[in-house]
Amino acid sequence: MKRELIIAIDGPSGSGKSTLSRRLATALDYTNIDTGAMYRSVGLAAYRAGIDPGEDGALSALCAGLTIDFLRKDGEERVLLNGEDVSEAIRTPEMSLMASRVSANAAVRKAMLGLQRALGEQGGVILEGRDIGTVVFPGAEVKFFLKASPRERGRRRCQELREKGLDISLEQTIEEVERRDSADTNRLHAPLLRAEDAVVIDTTAMTIDQVLQRMLSVVAERRQQIGSTSVRKELES
Repeated sequence: MKRELIIAIDGPSGSGKSTLSRRLATALDYTNIDTGAMYRSVGLAAYRAGIDPGEDGALSALCAGLTIDFLRKDGEERVLLNGEDVSEAIRTPEMSLMASRVSANAAVRKAMLGLQRALGEQGGVILEGRDIGTVVFPGAEVKFFLKASPRERGRRRCQELREKGLDISLEQTIEEVERRDSADTNRLHAPLLRAEDAVVIDTTAMTIDQVLQRMLSVVAERRQQIGSTSVRKELES
């Protein structure tokens, strides 16, 4: 029985990665592993423990004692931190910035890298983040890099937060997006980079459905290529 694909989705904050990874996972009946939620969970745990994101030893010890799980409840994906549902708590602007800071820490990345690879090595998974196709699974069969203009990404994020009842301005959200971009791109460990073999999709003027159909088309093409290669190898052996 052939192993299912590993699909990597990278890109900056607000480019549509989270929504599209969920939609793509549903369409393909794959498991969605939200790596961003993992770093947000570490950020939340560090915040609660009063640990500065620059404290390597403290963060390493913190990660060693954390469990992060994903489950689907009432049709929604939930994130559990040490058994607690933190799906909403990790989605605030403060935790977004904390996630960026702790993800720049080598000890945290090492801990999360091991967990991500363990969760995805069997295939049939979609992982989204900022270094999935370059660091976590450089050998992933399908790689996407989603992008959009800072203003559009800020608009999406602002709308999302307002729908949750948060009072936040558009300009403030755009500034936070740009600060997050700078932190993710310039960090020392595993900065935001596009894998050379990734399919780039600019989502600025596209609907979610349009992007999803494009991604499904790429996956179908890749499956056909892999199938043709396998048949050729069998005939040559």
